[in-house]
Amino acid sequence: MERLAIGIDIGGQSSKCGVVTQDGTILEQSVVTSLIDNFDEYLELLAGTVKDLIRKTAHRGNVMGIGIGAPNANRLDGTIRYAPNLRWARDTEGKPCVIPLAERLIKATGLHVRITNDANAAARGEHTYGVARGIDDFIMITLGTGVGSGIISHGRLVYGHDGFAGELGHVCVVQDGRQCNCGLKGCLETYASAMGVARTAREFLQKESSDSLLRKIDPESISSKDIYDAAVQGDELARQIFAFTGRILGRALGDFVKFSSPEAIVLFGGLTKSKEFFHDEMVRAMNDNLMQVWKDQIRILYSSLKESDAAILGASSMVW
Repeated sequence: MERLAIGIDIGGQSSKCGVVTQDGTILEQSVVTSLIDNFDEYLELLAGTVKDLIRKTAHRGNVMGIGIGAPNANRLDGTIRYAPNLRWARDTEGKPCVIPLAERLIKATGLHVRITNDANAAARGEHTYGVARGIDDFIMITLGTGVGSGIISHGRLVYGHDGFAGELGHVCVVQDGRQCNCGLKGCLETYASAMGVARTAREFLQKESSDSLLRKIDPESISSKDIYDAAVQGDELARQIFAFTGRILGRALGDFVKFSSPEAIVLFGGLTKSKEFFHDEMVRAMNDNLMQVWKDQIRILYSSLKESDAAILGASSMVW
């Protein structure tokens, strides 16, 4: 019988769970919603999913524990701390709060639980099984509902003294810019995430008078996929939106290079499906924001793993 682990990737929209072997094979997967307002209800759903996955793979081996990647997860004490994009991680007044996720899931499943930031989990997965295998100095940037990051230096994740190092999505890229859910203004997340791209679209539609397929959509319901679909059809405004996003992201990547001098930057997440429309502007802006020693030296890589697999695999690796 094999030794197995469960990896869980918790996002703002959904939570993806998988049973993983030690060689990185995902035997079974399941997806549940994260759009639940009550933590107890979410925990019951998550624990039930874990138990169901264990039953489905019992013939292959024994699950040794659970690893979780989640926004604002603290590996030191097993808590989720003030995660702005998780509806169930709020107090009775609707404000982000501290949630003892590991402790409660241990009680619900009887399994050992370790947690880390979702982007850190993705970085672990990419380093162990993906495009960053063999690269001991790289920065992982996740471009999804929000913007996350994981920093690998000398082959090890950088956690800092409190477990929260590497919140690059909340670096200020525009002084007094857009309001972020974290409470700050001008964060990279408000420009380079799926939500940020949609905000850019609404701003461009207001200030530009040019024709666009996006004008056929209610501005408040525009999604990054709508913008991508329009760009594919040659819509000039949609392409300008992605170019703007690429410039913002590229300048930020240049700043990130300066403090850790990575060999590569790995991009992961749903927004990377649109890379054909922002990649060139991003690389140009990054190099324009680098000293000569780094210009044209930093590789930009895109995740080689299936969407969400990097986080599931990385989270599960914490069990071993």
